[in-house]
Amino acid sequence: MTKPARRVVTGHDATGKSVVLRDGMPPNVHNKGTDVDFIEIWNTEGAPAPLHADEPEPTAGPMKLPPARNGTKVRFNDFYPGHIKKLPPRADGRHPMMHRTRSVDYGIVLEGEIYLILDDSEVLLKAGDIVVQRGTDHAWENRSDRVCRVAFILVGAEFSPELRAVLPNELELRT
Repeated sequence: MTKPARRVVTGHDATGKSVVLRDGMPPNVHNKGTDVDFIEIWNTEGAPAPLHADEPEPTAGPMKLPPARNGTKVRFNDFYPGHIKKLPPRADGRHPMMHRTRSVDYGIVLEGEIYLILDDSEVLLKAGDIVVQRGTDHAWENRSDRVCRVAFILVGAEFSPELRAVLPNELELRT
């Protein structure tokens, strides 16, 4: 079993001194019903991100997969053993969880192993590996008998006109 996530958030007191505002487990963990926990760490709504002495919890509310248009998102995903194997394939034969987002996603495998599924191939990623996922159709499968934890840093992005012209018209974007 993976150890609980700990999040330390810094800020400022009334005199501008740096302080720890929060220290503990992230308050928002979502399970999408497919054996994956989404542990929300922090998000920003735009760039540059405004800095305040303190701010409301940015991960509150319903989970959204990608970041805001010009924002960022940091989360851990815990993929449990057998992730996805219970789901039937889609009618078009594609992987049941194949999707893309308008984001550049830096995925850092912290423990365990996971397969990155693409249209033409799959890649086994192990602890210490990093994937730069650039708006491509993809899915994840944990075929091992251990939980795989991946830290994701997502940055809002836009498809260039040239790339958008060759992508499917029914572009499936996760929100």
